[in-house]
Amino acid sequence: MASVQKIAPCLWFDGQAEDAAKFYTAIFKNSTIRKISRYGDAGQEITGGKPGSVLTVEFALDGQVFTGLNGGPRFKFNEAVSFQVSCSTQAEIDYYWDKLGAGGNPKAQQCGWLKDQFGLSWQIVPEKLGELMSTGTRAQTERTMAALLKMKKLDIAALEKAHAG
Repeated sequence: MASVQKIAPCLWFDGQAEDAAKFYTAIFKNSTIRKISRYGDAGQEITGGKPGSVLTVEFALDGQVFTGLNGGPRFKFNEAVSFQVSCSTQAEIDYYWDKLGAGGNPKAQQCGWLKDQFGLSWQIVPEKLGELMSTGTRAQTERTMAALLKMKKLDIAALEKAHAG
């Protein structure tokens, strides 16, 4: 029997949960759609879900389990919740930025944040950003922050250069 992840995000979609799961699993390595459940006749007057249509999609992105729920148009994603993708190289940042941002909202992009085509916010960040923002002198961290605030897609070399002075 497979172990159950104790805490897993549930993402509310308006009929796009399966499309989103396919989109995300195509981007992240070691990812899969694990289960799909469908609306039945029970509770139709409450849920409004058409019998046979997708209710939930359980999917894993590089081992992290998510549930996509087709809950309808009542709730929308906003920037109060986002997912961070930690990247070790600039090539990795470029890859996730391009793939997740495809079809998304380019105006929402700043400081490594982007919105994908489903309205979900992602932060594409270098692994060493925390180190650059918290080590060294105050002048070094201030220069790093000033550089970061001018960027949309983060540039590791430019952040390191700003930190070094």
